[in-house]
Amino acid sequence: MSEPLYIKIKDQDNVAIAVKDIKAGTEVMDGVIAHQDIPQAHKIALCDIEKGGEIIRYGVVLGYAVSRIKKGDWINEHMLELPTPPDVDDMEFATNLVTDLPEPPVTVWEGYRNPWGGPAGTRNILGISTTVQCVTGVLNVAVERMRKELLPKYPNVDDIVPLNHAYGCGVAINAPEAKVPIRALRNLAKHPNFGGQLMVVGLGCEKFTVEMLLDEADICPENVIILQEIKGFNAMVDALMEMAEKKLAILNRRKRETLPLSELLIGMQCGGSDAFSGVTANPSAGYAADMLVKGGATVLFSEVTEVRDGVYLLGHRCVNEEVGKKLAAEMKWYDNYLDAGQVDRSANPTPGNKKGGLANIVEKAMGSIAKSGTSPIVEVLSPAEKPSKKGLIYAATPASDIVCGPCQLASGIGLQVFMTGRGTPYGLAIAPVIKVCSRNEMKEQWQDLIDINAGPVATGEADIPEIGTQLFMEIIDVASGRRKSFAEQYRLHNDLCIFNPAPIT
Repeated sequence: MSEPLYIKIKDQDNVAIAVKDIKAGTEVMDGVIAHQDIPQAHKIALCDIEKGGEIIRYGVVLGYAVSRIKKGDWINEHMLELPTPPDVDDMEFATNLVTDLPEPPVTVWEGYRNPWGGPAGTRNILGISTTVQCVTGVLNVAVERMRKELLPKYPNVDDIVPLNHAYGCGVAINAPEAKVPIRALRNLAKHPNFGGQLMVVGLGCEKFTVEMLLDEADICPENVIILQEIKGFNAMVDALMEMAEKKLAILNRRKRETLPLSELLIGMQCGGSDAFSGVTANPSAGYAADMLVKGGATVLFSEVTEVRDGVYLLGHRCVNEEVGKKLAAEMKWYDNYLDAGQVDRSANPTPGNKKGGLANIVEKAMGSIAKSGTSPIVEVLSPAEKPSKKGLIYAATPASDIVCGPCQLASGIGLQVFMTGRGTPYGLAIAPVIKVCSRNEMKEQWQDLIDINAGPVATGEADIPEIGTQLFMEIIDVASGRRKSFAEQYRLHNDLCIFNPAPIT
């Protein structure tokens, strides 16, 4: 069977995307001949489109033609005028609640149960929280020694991770939106992968105090070191080493046990997307998400600007009006946040997104939503909030990879699935990241960075349920510690970028 030349999503679409580079003069389908070279993943017009006419993909209007487009023309980002974003005030809720979800092949995994309940850990890590960037230099020196001298003595502990960040001082700590970074850091300190062992390093004069980070009952010399109270650098490192060893000894007693999927919490994110992402990688992740939800697990998906143009579709999937109203409120908050910076959601697509065939944020959003699958949305979270429900949850975050990831970590995810079309070595230190690519060429280029290849969906060699099931099993194996993703193997850890919409002073 010959490889298809194009992919058309819906019958009403008047564009299709190229599976491979298409040379000018090639008959793509009956009566449609390419007038120009069409790059892989880019769009070709399937009919004449008049100036101002609708350009439709996914059955959705991506935009309006800036000038007349002829059948067979290459359509790129310069040829579309962005439509008005959907109104969030009149959305309908709970009109598309799908309960017929695919059955998961397994319903258990191996994780670290935590004494306070909630999601279980996928890893056993000593996390060292900080109140301010000023302590990073000293802490990093100490952590290097810890890994060399202490960690080998405690084989059941996977790693020691300093939670270094840029927050803490020179910030408007009492500003209303300071609640976002403060909530994130508080929740990160008690991440499920840390097993309840608190270790905090502060300087002593910062605005973000230990009292803001920890509950009163947790503030004690066994958990907190203030560097300004210690005489000299070597004494600081010695104090950090001593506290770490006590924490490691406790964590070393932690054991994996067989747990139901209801104790697994994972996140879905995409970055470096292309026009295949919404056809192969994201729908495959959505199928895996549906399996997880069917088995009782909790799945977060995020990225406000990358759902904004399809938010009405998410509204239909909200289980009730309360959840729908929270979704609308999060969209409005972000609209105002962008407006204050004198930009809108069109600032989202990157040069790489456009090179990969994504003409604008509408097209990107339609593909991005696919990673959520079809399950009902049971809860909506503000940035870095912890979930209170199980099932599919929309966690509002920025779309920036390195900001969305820490927000999802603060919500408690023990593993993240990351879809990419263009490729990125992104990774998280606190939780493993499974990388899924959208096309065969990406897997061929990065054999040892991409864990799951969804490219065969585009070439007709596999279907979404097949790749989705493969991804589901990868999630179970990586969460259970039976496998490491490539990002985890190579320790490809991005900086901990905490979302701070409040002013910096």
